[in-house]
Amino acid sequence: MIGNEFVDRGFSVVNFGKPADVCVINTCSVTERADRECRRMVRKAVRTSPNPFVVVTGCYAQLNPKEVASIPGVDLVLGSREKFEIFDHLGGLERKLYPHVLVSDIETVGNFGASYTTHVGDRTRAFLKIQDGCDYNCSFCTIPLARGASRSQSIEASIVQARELVHQGFKEITLTGVNVGDYGSASEKNLLDLLRGLVVVDGLERVRISSIEPNLLTPDIMEFVASEQKMCNHFHIPLQSGSDDILRLMRRRYNSALYADLIHRVRRTIPDCCIGVDVIVGFPGETEEHFQETLRFIDDLPVSYLHIFTYSERENTPAATLSANVEPRVRFKRNEVLRAIGTKKKIAFYNTHIGKTVQVLSEGDVDGEMRFGFTDNYVRVGLPVSVGPNVMVEVEISEVKHDKCIGRIVNGKVAA
Repeated sequence: MIGNEFVDRGFSVVNFGKPADVCVINTCSVTERADRECRRMVRKAVRTSPNPFVVVTGCYAQLNPKEVASIPGVDLVLGSREKFEIFDHLGGLERKLYPHVLVSDIETVGNFGASYTTHVGDRTRAFLKIQDGCDYNCSFCTIPLARGASRSQSIEASIVQARELVHQGFKEITLTGVNVGDYGSASEKNLLDLLRGLVVVDGLERVRISSIEPNLLTPDIMEFVASEQKMCNHFHIPLQSGSDDILRLMRRRYNSALYADLIHRVRRTIPDCCIGVDVIVGFPGETEEHFQETLRFIDDLPVSYLHIFTYSERENTPAATLSANVEPRVRFKRNEVLRAIGTKKKIAFYNTHIGKTVQVLSEGDVDGEMRFGFTDNYVRVGLPVSVGPNVMVEVEISEVKHDKCIGRIVNGKVAA
């Protein structure tokens, strides 16, 4: 969306790493690695462009504006509110002796800032932001400090944007936000109301929920996904740990028994549902026994894949003050062990699809003689390269190779 603002004012957008007059870096700050990546990006911008005007915004800029401003080459630092008003602050791109820092106190940030995919590219699934901010207080997380209180875009505005995406040619929309399940919490509407409005948008074939907290995935949402053809049979449900001791330290809003019950309920309601899980390893106080609890817990769950995060200390979070830190080498080793379990889970889930006929939405991603796409339940499928991008294809899954299924087009027919 920021890129579009530049285009509307006569700029042309180039790929990062190419010479540019202005370089805008929108940062994350979930991990220390994200902070380091920002510094690397600034150095690369300065190295590849002749005296560029460098703007840094996003979560890292909101949380540590002075630190960002101290990076050589940075001209302008914008906070979470200001990034949606970027042209109010650019001026004539005049450089000052010191970087100009404009970062509002996060407590005052209440604007939403619409954001959605603006053109069909290599990934033909569009992304539509419906929610921002978070009211939760997980002890490891800086997001409430960087993004402010939970707030949502109206159903009416979201539907207008969904129609625009369909008009651009998108067949699938993924709903995103910091805490998507909390959508509408400040109003009388909720996520289910939004889903009901989206599935009747003409031309929209798929609606996918990006990630949803365990305590916010209600039976009504499950039943709606199960009964509505346009809803993707896919939930990404953060766990973070299989140990109740660690979940308490993390200030999560459930225990392992409630989480397991939820997963089994999803599986009963939607048998072919793809279930993704986030896990954090190496949290302060996580002993070897706690980690083994997590391994056993996840190994017994009928989930489809894992996203593993190595714990990273973040300033101004309660977790950063905890003792009994886990050594970095132990954290990384635990990450590797869980990744192996995740691979095993994914292959097992993919194998259940052999012989099934499924609908695959092709993407621009091509590797050799194969194009890739995804089923509604998030199975990555290899197709003949002759199939164009952004096409719905009916295929039979014939085999599983590494991290993908192989699909054979049924009767040579390609869906509209």
